[in-house]
Formats: sequence, C-alpha cells, structure tokens
Amino acid sequence: MSSTSALLPCLGMIALTAIVWLRLYVVRVGEMRAKRISPQALATSRMAAEQLRNTTAADNFRNLFEVPVLFYVFCLALAVTGGASAGLLISAWLYVALRAAHSYIHCTYNRVIHRFYVYAVSTLLLFVMWAVLAVRIARHTS
Repeated sequence: MSSTSALLPCLGMIALTAIVWLRLYVVRVGEMRAKRISPQALATSRMAAEQLRNTTAADNFRNLFEVPVLFYVFCLALAVTGGASAGLLISAWLYVALRAAHSYIHCTYNRVIHRFYVYAVSTLLLFVMWAVLAVRIARHTS
C-alpha cells in the first residue's frame, strides 16, 4: 500500500463535511428567508437557537469537528509511518461510512438512539484503529 492511500479516507470525510455544510446553508438560508430573519439576529449560537427551528444540520456540522479530528490525525499518522495496511484502510473507509450514516440520521429523521448506536460503533472502531497503529509503532521502535 502506498502511504498516500491513507489520505483517501480523509478526502471522504472532507467530502462528507462539505455535503453537510451545503445542507446546513440550504436549510438555514431557507428558514431565514421564510421567517424573514436578519443575519444579524443569528450573531451567536444562542441567538440562532432561539430564532431557528431546524438546527440539525448545524449540530451535525459541529459534530464533524469533534471525534473525527482524531480520524484525520490517524490517517496522517498512517501516511507518515507507512502503516497503511489493507485492514486499516478498510477500517478507515468503514469509519467514513459510519460517520456518513450518522450524518444522514442526524440531518433527516434524527432518532437519537439510532444516531447514538452509529456514533458509538464508529468511535469504538476509531479507538481500535488507533490501538492497532500504536502496537505497530511500538513494535517498530523496539
């Protein structure tokens, strides 16, 4: 595996983030126009929460900058260390798919327990991927 192949799942997460960002602005601008809300009336997140009814895309967009940050670092670590095995790359793509499922649930029907299960599985998968990489690094440095 080439070390740059570890960056492809990163690009997948970036694409997912871009899609959620587009949805956020389509929904937000639509609601602002329908309710005739001035942009200044949404100057803070608290003001936005008071004025807007549909905040799921915005909430999900923020979620994509929480645990997924560890995923981006993981992919970069794979690329730097040359540790991009087939198993870890498949796991990385599975993580992207799980995060896409989480975003879909969050931005559509938003059933919290469904979202939670997908979130928990994706986060556990990420921690396992980190553990595998840590073991490989430890073996390599000993």
